[in-house]
Amino acid sequence: MRIQQTFFLFLAIIFCPLAICQELIPPVSKVGKGPLLQARQIFSLSKRPTSSCHASTIVETRGGLVAAWFGGTHEGHRDVGIWASRYKNGKWSVPVEVVNGVQSSTKRYPCWNPVLFQPENGPLVLFYKVGPSPSSWWGMMTTSTDHGKTWSWPTKLGENPLIGHLLGPVKNKPLELQDGSILCPSSSEKGDKWRVHFEMTRDLGKTWEVIGPINDGVEFDAIQPSLLTPKNGGLQILCRSRQNVVTQSWSSDGGKTWRPMVASSLPNPNAGTDALTLADGRHLIVYNHTTRKSAVPGRRMLNVAISEEGMMWSPVVTLEKTSQAENSDRSVEYSYPAVIQTQDGKIHITYTYHRKGVKHVILDPEHL
Repeated sequence: MRIQQTFFLFLAIIFCPLAICQELIPPVSKVGKGPLLQARQIFSLSKRPTSSCHASTIVETRGGLVAAWFGGTHEGHRDVGIWASRYKNGKWSVPVEVVNGVQSSTKRYPCWNPVLFQPENGPLVLFYKVGPSPSSWWGMMTTSTDHGKTWSWPTKLGENPLIGHLLGPVKNKPLELQDGSILCPSSSEKGDKWRVHFEMTRDLGKTWEVIGPINDGVEFDAIQPSLLTPKNGGLQILCRSRQNVVTQSWSSDGGKTWRPMVASSLPNPNAGTDALTLADGRHLIVYNHTTRKSAVPGRRMLNVAISEEGMMWSPVVTLEKTSQAENSDRSVEYSYPAVIQTQDGKIHITYTYHRKGVKHVILDPEHL
């Protein structure tokens, strides 16, 4: 297994060295030219509801789009809650805090990584995490029957002997399978090992089945998988890692078992990504085409890439990129994207903007 993983990492480095790939990165897109149809902040940066925000999520409901993120003084502060906004007639509503981490009159924990999901049948679901840190947090969920206007009393997902606290989808959206079960891509950050697993529910969160972990956290420290649906009927995941690459794995039995994790051809600066399979069968990923030591380092450039088969990727859009002078500014960050394709075919992406805002962009897939 180690030989196979090393071989795939070697191929990724040989066929897509970062210096060469950087030359292939398109210039920053402009609204009205090419695929970029719209780009705007969900809320005004000068009137932002919290001093810091991060980890947005977006979903389409019958009542329009809904976005959510965590916000507060700073990531990990006890006052961090989950905020949400609704999109209708081309405008985002004033953000409101929908849940928080209050445990009692004297105890409150921060909230983390919301994930919105609209099942084919049933209410809109908001998954999120509560706890002092990612190594000790636990999964929560709440539901809405009015497209995100009001929410039910939150419930804890529970525990499982394989992983401890259930988390639900850790960052990226679940996938509803043909039998109606909901497959949640998840992961854990326990000690020095980052490992990917899956949590499946067939009754909207009442009971859960855990699959994995599927990697040992030694060859690849990987977390935050996103799910693709290849044309062959299987499943593919793309994951964040500490090894400077987006990692990947495949399942041919509906997610019950997974092949050994290997490197993809895409770089990764240990930052979150999100991906989906488009209606036309192509795969799309939103990611930082950087490493921590590249010319544009870390989370200072945000990109979109397309693949026909999920193996070889072509960068097609640059959403954000800092100048050389800004590379030393630690407050500059474009990160943690979330991506969906709506019923009209358009691609909607939200992402963290300098930890101060949540930016929403719309792409036309016909120009990708």
